[in-house]
Amino acid sequence: MSHQVDCWWTNARLATMDPAVAQAYGALENHAIGVSDGNIVAIVPSTVARGQKLVDVGGRWITPGLIDCHTHLIYGGNRSLEWEMRLNGVPYAEIARTGGGILNTVRATRESSSDELAAKALPRVRALMAEGVVLVEIKSGYGLTTDNELKMLCAAERFVHWNERIAISRSLLAAHAVPPEFAGRADDYVELIISDMIPQCIEHKVVDAVDVFCESIAFSVPQCERIWRAAKQHGLGIKGHVEQLSNQHGAAALARLGGWSADHLEYLDDDGVQAMAKAGTVAVLLPGAFYFLREKQKPPVEKLRLAGVPMAVATDLNPGTSPFASLRLAMNMACVLFGLTPEEALTGATRHAARALRCEDRFGTLAVGKSASFVVWDVESPVEIVCALGVNPMYQRVMHGEVTHG
Repeated sequence: MSHQVDCWWTNARLATMDPAVAQAYGALENHAIGVSDGNIVAIVPSTVARGQKLVDVGGRWITPGLIDCHTHLIYGGNRSLEWEMRLNGVPYAEIARTGGGILNTVRATRESSSDELAAKALPRVRALMAEGVVLVEIKSGYGLTTDNELKMLCAAERFVHWNERIAISRSLLAAHAVPPEFAGRADDYVELIISDMIPQCIEHKVVDAVDVFCESIAFSVPQCERIWRAAKQHGLGIKGHVEQLSNQHGAAALARLGGWSADHLEYLDDDGVQAMAKAGTVAVLLPGAFYFLREKQKPPVEKLRLAGVPMAVATDLNPGTSPFASLRLAMNMACVLFGLTPEEALTGATRHAARALRCEDRFGTLAVGKSASFVVWDVESPVEIVCALGVNPMYQRVMHGEVTHG
């Protein structure tokens, strides 16, 4: 068998994460991955691999590169002191009255330049990369004006300019909170998002999707539907923070409009589950926020599982409710707190996460034609990637055919 291959990764056990290949992890024993021009061009038994450049991984496991499909990792300021205050018994309402909470982050973000925001976020990006993340979604949502939302999304572009070897997907989350200058005028702010922010982001080519916070303390379903429809008219993907604190029926509304993903979902009801299943909308589980806020209501994982709704797992990395730059930790939490199996958690950070960002044509599984962006793990079984924390088992991280770590 002849392949035009620049380099082979051989003597590997592959967790392709493709259920059509094999039932458990899509596993292939003693196989090789052939790479050319940054893409996977061959997956064959190791005995078939021939060429001048061979990378023998010594029987280690290779998985697709991990994908963090829900983050707020670009922001100004720091809210760790607020966490300490809450643990010391200070009510959140009192913290908010004194300038804390999300408005603290909004103020610090508005006061920071795009370069400053990117520089502060860089350690968080590199922490994700060091665990094998090859694609990360980054949201705006702490600027809440056109210029400041653009500034946040442009900050994500800096990682590309700085030659950080990671792919970026960007979401406009201007409907994260009603800014102080629009207090009592949420509909007017929604109109600003529709008439100015979305077109400006498209003009500057800094947005892939539009997100909203659909909740009683944020934006109503009718307001979110207006934003989603406007985004779709511009050819953008739509997604939502829905059913996190209460059941507003936002997930069903989002699914009916063809939403990419519905995220959080602690209070999702049966109608929402069925609407998502029918539409193919991905459920993005965010156990970091559940853990950090000490919530009790869990997302209906078993109902999602039975309905065939794909479940992704992400960090929700943000300064106030999930300050964790570790997708492996999120996968572990998804198992321990939400009841996912380790294979479901790893699938949620690869194949289903790619689907949540509509990047499954390039990422999420090991398959011919996809990006050669994968991770070599020094583990006996893929379950160790999810189970054992504190020691990083990553042996190599490969991005578009180039080794970036290891």
